[in-house]
Amino acid sequence: MEADFILQTENFQLTELDFLIRMLVATGIGFVLGLEREFSQHSKNSDIFAGLRTFMIVALFGFLAAYLGITFTYLIFITGFFSVVIIASISYWVSSNKGDIGSTTEFAIILTFLLGGLVLVGNINLSLALTVIILVLLSLKLTFRTIIGQLTQKELYAFVRFVVLALLILPFLPDNYFGPYNIINSREVGWIIVLVTGIDFVGYILMKFLGTEKGILLTSILGGLVSSTLVTFTFSKKSKETPQLSQNYAVGIFAAATVMVIRILLLVFIFNKAMLVQLIIPLLILLLTAFGVALYFYKSKYGKPALIDEIALGDPLNIKNAVFFGIFYLGILLLVNYANQTYGTKGIYVSSAISALADINAISISVSKLGGTTMNILFAQNAILIAALSNTVVKIGIAIFTGSRQLKKYVLVGYGFIFIAGVIGFLVLNL
Repeated sequence: MEADFILQTENFQLTELDFLIRMLVATGIGFVLGLEREFSQHSKNSDIFAGLRTFMIVALFGFLAAYLGITFTYLIFITGFFSVVIIASISYWVSSNKGDIGSTTEFAIILTFLLGGLVLVGNINLSLALTVIILVLLSLKLTFRTIIGQLTQKELYAFVRFVVLALLILPFLPDNYFGPYNIINSREVGWIIVLVTGIDFVGYILMKFLGTEKGILLTSILGGLVSSTLVTFTFSKKSKETPQLSQNYAVGIFAAATVMVIRILLLVFIFNKAMLVQLIIPLLILLLTAFGVALYFYKSKYGKPALIDEIALGDPLNIKNAVFFGIFYLGILLLVNYANQTYGTKGIYVSSAISALADINAISISVSKLGGTTMNILFAQNAILIAALSNTVVKIGIAIFTGSRQLKKYVLVGYGFIFIAGVIGFLVLNL
């Protein structure tokens, strides 16, 4: 049975069922945004420009205007948009004359109209995602005020420097390869520097507002999704600035290592499920050991005196450390390429060990793709475990050379157990 289209053009088709479903979605978007606006104004006992009903009507207005615009002429949608803008502008003018200069509701009503139109053309997932973002921003007004009120000038300048680095410098770095082996890429090195400074700054902010324990732990988990090596480097540097937090930083380092093993499992599962049959047990041994080490150091903090709130958090953004790690990363890339040129596929274990000095994600993905095809599957599995062991040794070295005295002791003990677990996993795989 052919679908009954109520709208059909060269590039767009819409059935009656699609129209009904999208209309309900648009109404729902207007409902949740209007509910938040009406609730936020309820305690003030004052008249509001737009509440629950208005937001729902405006969402449907945008939906219908988009439908009529596609059916007849896009001028209908444009006219509808400007009519909403004019009404919102009049509302702002009236409210500002009364002393209320906030314009959040007016902008929200304009966005609601656009979201209604976006739903009509079929971008439902995008519309819902934008609705969630707008809803969160509307709901966090007091939280934002509290956070901004507690920021110092030093922290604000650090944020500005990070934005300049990430949005004004990084995008304009040349994205081409040059130098020895033609592997140096300014954009990639810049991206590494941005990641290091980002982890550094996010960790500082989380520690400031959530406390040292929660802030460090959350930063390590988020950072571990990107690179546990970056987390180790950042926290090791931080431990020298605040040695009192060395055990907290150690917990964060081991938590990031736990996330790294989970990341390896996911990458192998995505790119070569067959490799997990024998590899799952060695990786689980490594995962449980890393989790156990992190849990032990976390639990061992109980019974110790609580950390004082006034403890110095150090520099919120240390660009020098990030540049140093970028240079270190670049050196490792050159070493990896040299190993590949020298040993080739015959030296896959050597190449895997050296590659993991820089990035375990790349070697996990590439070896998983080759396992069972151009590479023996056992070789591929061993290469991943060797890469994990090599990466562990690198992180031990980073902590020893850059960490505080207390952190060195914790890392040697904790990563020592993790390294032994990796060796056991390797032996189990090859029995």
